[in-house]
Amino acid sequence: MGKLAQRVNALTPSSTLAITAKAKELKAQGADVIGLGAGEPDFNTPDHILEAAWQSMKEGQTKYTPSGGLPALKEAIADKLKNDQGLSYDRGEIMVGIGAKHVLYTLFQVLLDPGDEVIIPIPYWVSYPEQVKLAGGKPVYITASAETAYKITPEQLAQTVSGTTKAVILNSPSNPTGMVYTRQELEELAEVCKEKDIWIISDEIYEKLLYGGVSHVSIAELSADAKKRTIVINGVSKSHSMTGWRIGFAAGDPEVIKAMTDLASHSTSNPVTTSQYAAIAAYTGPQAAVEEMRSAFEERLDAIYPEVASIPGFKVLKPQGAFYLLPDVSEAAANTGYASVDEYAAALLTEANVAVIPGSGFGAPDTIRLSYATSMDQLTEAVKRIRRFTEEKWQER
Repeated sequence: MGKLAQRVNALTPSSTLAITAKAKELKAQGADVIGLGAGEPDFNTPDHILEAAWQSMKEGQTKYTPSGGLPALKEAIADKLKNDQGLSYDRGEIMVGIGAKHVLYTLFQVLLDPGDEVIIPIPYWVSYPEQVKLAGGKPVYITASAETAYKITPEQLAQTVSGTTKAVILNSPSNPTGMVYTRQELEELAEVCKEKDIWIISDEIYEKLLYGGVSHVSIAELSADAKKRTIVINGVSKSHSMTGWRIGFAAGDPEVIKAMTDLASHSTSNPVTTSQYAAIAAYTGPQAAVEEMRSAFEERLDAIYPEVASIPGFKVLKPQGAFYLLPDVSEAAANTGYASVDEYAAALLTEANVAVIPGSGFGAPDTIRLSYATSMDQLTEAVKRIRRFTEEKWQER
């Protein structure tokens, strides 16, 4: 028997999935585990979307569709981009895929040759570097610190671009930091990308989840050049609580979009037909539920942020979007007797029955990620457990 391919042997296992699996194991054994690892809204998909999906099935819409998505869905996405960002795209500039994650995977496959570099800001979403590696590319990192609100500067970007740089990834609002780039910050980064002639991959999946009056700006809307070199990635997963429906999209250069569509025709045939009809309803139907969910997340954030910030050894910036907190807990870990934050996070699960995601999976090993996409009662109890665990361990030393 032959060995596995080198490309999969090089993958880094997901710390998120490892913690989630351990939490489920403890729950199955009867432990009262509270999970703060969820990367999805805790609301059901809105009723009008469910009804549209059911209606499409009853009408016989259960067959293959075009590989890059239904024309009606592409039109709905184009209208959404026009209404929300003032961006104009035609059908040939939009590709629908099986979730934003698979859309990104497909994009890297068509964009990268072996050795091409992709610049990834730290902290990053766990799958960016792995997907780049699977496409034969090389992840190159820029560390964004708390001092710059976890956002890279144009100086950092300019210094990092090399002769083999193909693209930079921008994720705003960010997973895992929740930080949002301002228009001015994006303008400065776009200017560097223009000077260096590199692609911009703009992951805007958390676009609708913004707090404190902050506005979302797509880097593609800043200028004709920025639009030309940007591939916008988005979808219905976070905005409409449709994570399991698996519908995401890319909008950008028609040559890139065609290549992605051609690749999808050989890998997935088409996005799930029923899910596409659900997504049409999501984009064209009532949007009240989107605001209701956003408002609920903001209420939770405002309630738990000061509690988390006051836990001994925790340092945390208040996020402006998404539904995560990313506290630096290195001081808490050190003063509770753990050699690393990973060990501290593991102990929180086994001793305090709270599942959090170690920041090492995001390139930020001094941090943990806490999701507030769960009920207020569960959040409040989880933070109490983390505080009690930390204070007791600290006092023991």
